[in-house]
Amino acid sequence: MSFNLLKIYFHWVLKQLELKQETDTLMEIPTYEEKDKSEADLNNQQRFNVTHSPDEKSTSIPDKERDPRNRKQRIPRDCKECGKSFGYFSQLRFHMRFHTKGKPFACIKCTQSFSKLTNLKSHMRTHTGENQTEKKPFSCKECDISFGHRSHLKRHMRTHTGEKPFSCKECDKSFSRIYSLKTHMRSHTGEKPFSCKGCDKRFSRIYSLKAHMRTHTGEKPFSCKECDTSFRDVSNLKRHMRIHTGEKPFSCTECDKRFGQITGLKIHMRTHTRDEPFSCKECDKSFSRTSHLNSHMRTHTGENLFSCAECHISFSRISYLKRHMRTHTGEKPFPCKECDKSFSRIYNLKTHMRTHTGEKPFSCKECNTSFSDTSNLKKHMRTHTGERPFSCK
Repeated sequence: MSFNLLKIYFHWVLKQLELKQETDTLMEIPTYEEKDKSEADLNNQQRFNVTHSPDEKSTSIPDKERDPRNRKQRIPRDCKECGKSFGYFSQLRFHMRFHTKGKPFACIKCTQSFSKLTNLKSHMRTHTGENQTEKKPFSCKECDISFGHRSHLKRHMRTHTGEKPFSCKECDKSFSRIYSLKTHMRSHTGEKPFSCKGCDKRFSRIYSLKAHMRTHTGEKPFSCKECDTSFRDVSNLKRHMRIHTGEKPFSCTECDKRFGQITGLKIHMRTHTRDEPFSCKECDKSFSRTSHLNSHMRTHTGENLFSCAECHISFSRISYLKRHMRTHTGEKPFPCKECDKSFSRIYNLKTHMRTHTGEKPFSCKECNTSFSDTSNLKKHMRTHTGERPFSCK
């Protein structure tokens, strides 16, 4: 306990003893609401300067209380719980004990009371300015952040330790904060306590409601500092910022690929799991992406949306058109890091790189010969099958 808090605490103890001695007298103190004009009450009014109403003038105020130095003490104080008024702050503070049963630790600076001494100590810092002068007493040893309450420091420490003490009884998820667990539980109960006044939609989180409300107002308060794009919620802005920073926080556990968005990682993982959830209704083919399914559907409809401006060839995918356009422009955007060769297709670059690495991933099932690309393997297979696809005319 700091010296300031210790001094305040002892002052509080002495004040409580004083108040106890004055109990019998103070219990008889009249309030502004009482209108008994007996001689005893008038004597009490002179003693405590309590008048019957704000409009009535006190006639027998002692010279001592007329002193401007004592004027601050005589300002009437109102009880926020019942409305009674008192001439002295000490009277109000004593009266407040009748409203704060079970909270014996009262603040000597204001009317608040607490059930625990530790809570009073924390509260006193708002009066002593300890948070400002001492830069908050509870500091994190891992970083430079300080806190005004020990409980706040404990909660913060979980960001370093990874501790998640609040577990969901319905699933295996755990959380570092009780508030996060309560919010998560709504995903099991279906509770959606936050409703939109503009439509009939309801939400499980207040944050989701606020973000939704912007679809009605058109507000986009989160702006990118690099470009002029604005967003309705901060999560979309953070996602967008990765385009500028190049940050790719989501990594594949099977290979070394990384992604800027979680959706990109999920789609990529299907290449490892062979998961193809999007099926064609016309045939038995399945795909890992909806875009691939949409492109495939054009083989059934005969639709080719992407046409080359240089020739009359059309394509079902924009990626096919872009690749084709390089035959007209001569562009070769994929350079080899080992030599000065460049290629128009990434596949050709990968095949070429095997001439440097010596890798030969394509093996003949009939013999032990291996090849760096599939075209050479196919050529070799004809020595086993006897196939001669090219005839002389």
